[in-house]
Amino acid sequence: MKTKTLGTTDVVISAMGLGAMPLSLNERPPEQEAIAVIHRALDLGVTLVDTADSYCLNEEDKHHNEKLIAKALSLYSKDTSKIMVATKGGLIRPGGDWKVNGDPQHLRKTIRESHEALGAENAIPLWQLHATDPRFPIEASLQPVREAVDEGLIRLVGLSNVTVDEIERARKLLPIVSIQNQFNPWCRRPEKDAALEYCEKEQLTFFPWSPLGGSYRVKQLNQFRKVTELAHLKNVSPQQVILAWLISKSPCVVPIPGARRFASIEDSAKALDLRLTSDEVEQIDLEVGN
Repeated sequence: MKTKTLGTTDVVISAMGLGAMPLSLNERPPEQEAIAVIHRALDLGVTLVDTADSYCLNEEDKHHNEKLIAKALSLYSKDTSKIMVATKGGLIRPGGDWKVNGDPQHLRKTIRESHEALGAENAIPLWQLHATDPRFPIEASLQPVREAVDEGLIRLVGLSNVTVDEIERARKLLPIVSIQNQFNPWCRRPEKDAALEYCEKEQLTFFPWSPLGGSYRVKQLNQFRKVTELAHLKNVSPQQVILAWLISKSPCVVPIPGARRFASIEDSAKALDLRLTSDEVEQIDLEVGN
């Protein structure tokens, strides 16, 4: 699989990651099947696995996805030393809802729980602030992260769902290597608010979350004429066309499509071999974008 460098570090990651969230939410597969999906991704050359402490059913199920990934890695028969597990903290799941919690005390606690859930043998490879909390300045929320880096609990730090101003403020406190904001043909905000341009200029890796627009959009892809025409012309799936569109937007983009089945991650991985012309990208922009 093709690779990219993570930010300005010397860490090499696969140019396509695995979004592990579907393996822990509603309708999640049995554990054995979920582990098999993770193993299939690793067999394909995926070395970036995206997770979060909140990828679970509710607060009683907290850290489910992290524990699942740790178990999958422990059972994998090949070398896992190059696997980059990228987790997040800052959202909670009371009653199954999604709520922001940037309280430094909460983050201090959940970082340690994530470290334990991921095996506690090494530092968390990449920890990302899941979202900013309007109740706390980003500097306050990142203080326990700074402490965890100094303690050896976290190796590298990223941010999610942030503005350029918040990125710049965060970088004054500690090094930031990646940004994870929503980006797909139906959500073009990173192009409009300059977050994508900023990441490319500053050599930060950009992870688009919901790269295919979610299951709702995936079911609608055949309604977009240009996408389906390109898929037919190039003998690929419409999903691959969308992932190739994302990759075409900037060399700093590393998609992390979710998967709960072998077929999904196998299909996504093939998008790395698909190239769209600037004219084809523009046609998708005009038909799908907003």
